[in-house]
Amino acid sequence: ERKDFIVAEGGRPRPILDFSAQVDGPVKVAILFDISGSMRIGTKAEDARQAALHLLGAFRANDEGAVFAFDTRLDRVTGFTSNVQKLEASLTRVDTPYGQTSMYDAVAETARAVAVAGSGNGRFPQRSAVVVLTDGVDTHSRLTPEQVSGLASGIDVPVYIIAVMSPIDDPTEDGAQAEVIGPLANLARWTGGEYFAVSAPARASVAARQIIEELRHQYVLAFEASTAPGWRPLEVRARDRDLVVRARAGYTVAGAVGEVE
Repeated sequence: ERKDFIVAEGGRPRPILDFSAQVDGPVKVAILFDISGSMRIGTKAEDARQAALHLLGAFRANDEGAVFAFDTRLDRVTGFTSNVQKLEASLTRVDTPYGQTSMYDAVAETARAVAVAGSGNGRFPQRSAVVVLTDGVDTHSRLTPEQVSGLASGIDVPVYIIAVMSPIDDPTEDGAQAEVIGPLANLARWTGGEYFAVSAPARASVAARQIIEELRHQYVLAFEASTAPGWRPLEVRARDRDLVVRARAGYTVAGAVGEVE
């Protein structure tokens, strides 16, 4: 309920002016597939495809997805559609060239494409997100993780990252609850998403289901926006410390005053 949440801007509490919840809403997901040269190592490319199939397997009739691929450039493989069979077929057209990786640039461009595509109408439209399937290597981006997270947070597009890797490289292999830190994990969490390191098909399936379930379950917390221009950092948390809240790290004030969701 409203009383269970705390919203703080720059460390100062903000009154929650409006509150509502949805526990089973539609989703709109852009699947961003890494096709750089490093994905040819071992079974990374096939593992990423299987993770994408797990995501699509959780779709319902009113959900939408799109498939993008990237190395040094971004390619829209299939635009947004509710046709799961079309999306699954497009995964077989994703090739893996020997290219460098511009992951951060691709995430930023895909987040913009999701925002432009919109999320339907109504108080609870489709919950949009970018899901990145990658081995976590970036060699060629112009943008930094901080710049990308700021952009995605500003347009309210959470980024989820599924990093496919061998068991020996999996930082969570010795304990599934281990806290993974680093640029990719920070990027995801700052946007209201999450980072998953997966080294086995079963873990990829669990990550995919968790992502879709989180997107279906959302709260709208409205508060009065700041009048100070620029980036405004936000913290949204539950009073119960055993609960996890995913929310964007802030918003940008362009000069107008209004309500921010």
